[in-house]
Amino acid sequence: MPGVLSSPVCLTVIWLLSWSLRLGRAQNQTDEASAVQYGHMQSNVTLACGKSQVRVPVTWRLDHSTVLPWHQVTSDGTLVLLHADHSAQGNYSCHDSRGLLLYFIRLRLGYPPGKLNVSCQVPNHTHVRCSWTERVKTFLPAEYNATFKGISQDQKPCVLDVAHKHCDVNHPSFWQTIHTLRITETNALGSETTSHRVTLYKQLQPNPPQSLMVEALKGHPKRLIVSWDYPVSWPLDDAFPLIFHIRYKPNGSMYWSEVLSLESPVVITDALAGHLHQVQIQARDDLISDSKWSEWSPLLLVRPWEAVYSTTESPEELQPEETFADNLFPFSTKPEISTPKSHNSVHPEDEGNLGFVILLVMLSVVILTIVLSLIFVVW
Repeated sequence: MPGVLSSPVCLTVIWLLSWSLRLGRAQNQTDEASAVQYGHMQSNVTLACGKSQVRVPVTWRLDHSTVLPWHQVTSDGTLVLLHADHSAQGNYSCHDSRGLLLYFIRLRLGYPPGKLNVSCQVPNHTHVRCSWTERVKTFLPAEYNATFKGISQDQKPCVLDVAHKHCDVNHPSFWQTIHTLRITETNALGSETTSHRVTLYKQLQPNPPQSLMVEALKGHPKRLIVSWDYPVSWPLDDAFPLIFHIRYKPNGSMYWSEVLSLESPVVITDALAGHLHQVQIQARDDLISDSKWSEWSPLLLVRPWEAVYSTTESPEELQPEETFADNLFPFSTKPEISTPKSHNSVHPEDEGNLGFVILLVMLSVVILTIVLSLIFVVW
């Protein structure tokens, strides 16, 4: 029997079994003794080599390197990082004198949450979207919870989109004057709740009108036709009318002209002939005067209609035909066309100027004659 145990094959099997047991024990120790630890940046962070007190000398490594940030190692093998900054983050491991892994820690550093900057948009009567930004950059993963509540109403959930840092409330109670949004941010170092008051009717702000078009009116060098559509986010309901604010000016001018309208289209009648014009439009709830005007629509550039004469055509031949706009608008739509002056025609104003010149010449001749006569008599 001793001869069998001392045979090379048996010794090899025994060595493999012992090595496997050691590897399995080390793997179990690593799995059981691995953790993620969070620490407060710019403070002292303590890393223990396992849950139990290790009484043997240990060696600490950071990402497999024995070079560590500013630190101390206590008698029981605990590592204390002093005033740890962002560079102290990483994978820490402690080893015994033979280099065997005893414990593994992944260290992440950051800050506890702070108050949030919150803003809410109310694009119509049935939807509220609130977004936030962090005042304190925590550098740590966080979870959020948000609720929306009126004064005398059960709280409603604000559906979160953490990736884009906003939440949405559908069908809020518009008849309630004031609502409160509460957002709680939580990470491994703590939590913080931010409250934000929302006055729905004052923060109601439609999106800008869509499909803005500005066209020249044929035969009218001082007129422009402006048309648009309701924003898609606003319900097409007579209970929620919008009022529209149009502004326009010649390109390069400092002063805007303005028009208010409840319907599309609108005809501008005082455009500056022959000049490029800038045109924009915005909208507001017509029934809630305390609500906000939308942002201005993108700027459009358009030039009024201009007459073009060829050398073989007379102005009378270029009179525009009656258009749909002439029947659509009740005011006069006769073309405003200026005709070139004839070189052979004489106007009454020109005749008056010629007579005045002749009179001045004759008066000068008489005065000169009298002066010469007096000089002769005195001589």
